[in-house]
Amino acid sequence: MANSKYEYVKSFEVEDEIMPPNLIVVRIDGRGFRRLSEVHEFEKPNDERALNLMNSCAAAVLEEYPDVVFSYGFSDEYSFVFKKTTKFYQRRASKIVSLISHINNQYDTCFWMLVKCGKTEGEAQEVLKGTHKQEKNELLFQQFGINYKNLPSMFRQGSCVCKTQVEDIVKYRENGTPVIRLRRKPIMVHSDNIAASSFWNEDPFLLKELGDFREDIGNIKPEYVKSFQFESKLMPLTWIVVRIDGCHFHRFSEVHEFEKPNDEQALNLMNSCAVAVLEEFKDVIFSYGVSDEYSFVLKKDSQFYQRRGSEIVTALVSFFTAMYVMKWKEFFPKKELKYPPSFDGRAVLYPTSDILRDYLTWRQVDCHINNQYNTCFWMLVKSGKSKSEAQAYLKGTQAREKNEVLVQQFGIDYNALPLMFRQGSSAFWNEEEKSRMYENGASAEKSGKKVVVEHCNIIEQSFWEAHPNILNEKPQIV
Repeated sequence: MANSKYEYVKSFEVEDEIMPPNLIVVRIDGRGFRRLSEVHEFEKPNDERALNLMNSCAAAVLEEYPDVVFSYGFSDEYSFVFKKTTKFYQRRASKIVSLISHINNQYDTCFWMLVKCGKTEGEAQEVLKGTHKQEKNELLFQQFGINYKNLPSMFRQGSCVCKTQVEDIVKYRENGTPVIRLRRKPIMVHSDNIAASSFWNEDPFLLKELGDFREDIGNIKPEYVKSFQFESKLMPLTWIVVRIDGCHFHRFSEVHEFEKPNDEQALNLMNSCAVAVLEEFKDVIFSYGVSDEYSFVLKKDSQFYQRRGSEIVTALVSFFTAMYVMKWKEFFPKKELKYPPSFDGRAVLYPTSDILRDYLTWRQVDCHINNQYNTCFWMLVKSGKSKSEAQAYLKGTQAREKNEVLVQQFGIDYNALPLMFRQGSSAFWNEEEKSRMYENGASAEKSGKKVVVEHCNIIEQSFWEAHPNILNEKPQIV
C-alpha cells in the first residue's frame, strides 16, 4: 500500500493470532438458510441434492487449502479442521474465518413427517416437546412406518471429508510414459462414530497432521465444547469497518483476461456487489471500494450479530462473494467464470468520526497513488517494455514525473481518466424525492432511500456536509 500521512490508522488494526499448539476449527453456518430452503423448495426434512452440494463445496475447500485436513458437515453447517502445525495466514483468526447431527436430524424427521400429515408447525412442536430418542423412534415407526436406523447414513450421521493419497499423472515423458506422483485427494466418508479413537488412529494422514487419540470420547456436554469458543465481541460505540480483499486476484484477473490497468466491467461488478451488501445488511451505512478491495462501514451503535466480529466479517464476505458469482454473467455475458473468486476480510474499530474519515481518506489516497503508478506501468508494458524494465523505469519517480510520462509518451492526460479509476467508488444510502400523480391530477412528493454509487472526493469536508445522514452528523451552519 502507498505511503501517506493517513497511514497512522493502521495502528487500530489488532493482530488476532491463534497461538499454537491449539488446533484451529472453523465452523461455518448458513445464514437465513430456512428462507433459502423454502424459496428453492428443498425437500423436508433432508434434501439429498442440497446435502451433496454442501459436501462438494467442502471437498473443494480441502482441495484449495492444503492446511485443511478434515471436515465434518450436516444440514447447512460444516466444520473444517486445520493441521496442528498450520501457518495459514500466520494463524490470524479473522483472516482464516473469512476464507450434534443425529439429535437434530431425528427431531427434524419427526417434525416434518407430522407437518406433512396435516399438523401445523406449532402443533408438531407441541407433540415432540419433551420426547426422548426412543419415543421419537416409536413415533416414526408406528405412525409412518419409518425405521430411523434405515435412513441414509448421510442424513443420520452427517458427512466427513478427509484426504487420502492417490496416484496422479503429472506429465508424460518424451517416450510417452507417464510421470506419476502421489497427491492427496479429498474423499467422502459417512462414519458411525467419528469420536472413536479407531476412526482417527487408523488413518495415517490424520494421525500425522492431528496426532493420535488415546481413548474413545463418550458423551460430551455441549457446555464443555463451547468453553473453547471465545467471544470476539467488538468494543461498543465504535465504528466497525470490515475491509475485504480479493485472494490471489492477480491470477484471477489474468485467467479472466481483465483489461489493464483498469477493467471497467470488473469494477462495476464489485460496485454492484457492494450495493447488494448495503441493501441486505441495513447496519452497513457506507462503503468505499477500489480494485479488488471494499471497505464497509457499520453504524456506530450497531448490534449486528451482537457485535461478534467473526460472524460480522464472515456474513459480509460470504454474501459479497456469492453476489460476485451470481452477478458475473450480468457484467461478463461472453466470458465464462473459470473458477470461483475468494475474498478475505477483517474488522477494524475506529473510535471517532474523524479517525474513520482519516481511514477512508487513506484508502482514497492509496487509490490515486496506485492507479497513477499502474497506469504508467501498463502503458510502458503495452509499448514493448518488460515488466521488470517498466518497474525500473518508474522507480523513484514522483507524481508530476508520472504525469509527464503519460502525456509525453502516450498522450494521456491523467486527470481526464474516468473518476472511478482515479477516485474509487463510494456506495451509500441517499435520500431521493419521488413524485406521484393521482387520478384527479394532484401530485405529492414522497421521499425514499436508495443505494447510490458515486465516484467522488470523500477527502474533502464538502462531501460529508452534503451527506450528513451517513455519519449522523449535523451540517455546519456558516
